[in-house]
Amino acid sequence: MNTRGFGSQLKDSIPVPDFSSHGSFESCDTLRKGFTNAKSELFPAHPLELSEKNLSLNEDKMDFSTLRNIQGLHAPLKLQMEFKAVKQVQRLPFLHSSNLSLEILKGSYDCIGFEDILNDPAQSEVMGDSHMMMEHKLGLL
Repeated sequence: MNTRGFGSQLKDSIPVPDFSSHGSFESCDTLRKGFTNAKSELFPAHPLELSEKNLSLNEDKMDFSTLRNIQGLHAPLKLQMEFKAVKQVQRLPFLHSSNLSLEILKGSYDCIGFEDILNDPAQSEVMGDSHMMMEHKLGLL
């Protein structure tokens, strides 16, 4: 018997009432919705902000178009296939993966950036339960 399928059918069939109040004096449910963020509702602070967010994507597009013009259609397709294969190789979900092979393919392994020093997830103070994270990844939870 497929218990996972039965659980999802049971979960979909049971109505869950919504107890949140709607109105101008509604209090924010921080536990369920997280902290309110006014910055996400604002426009970008500077016209170059959107360009900087998409910098690596724009560089990849430009590199692929240049590669296509020089070597033909097969070269960017092969490179994209290699990128996709390398991105699929990961460690377990509770361990940080450095993605060194992806950095080598992109040629960014010798560049030290802001995220390399100040945003290292391997030195994070929060680490989840390994069993729960694996069950969530496998769809058992």
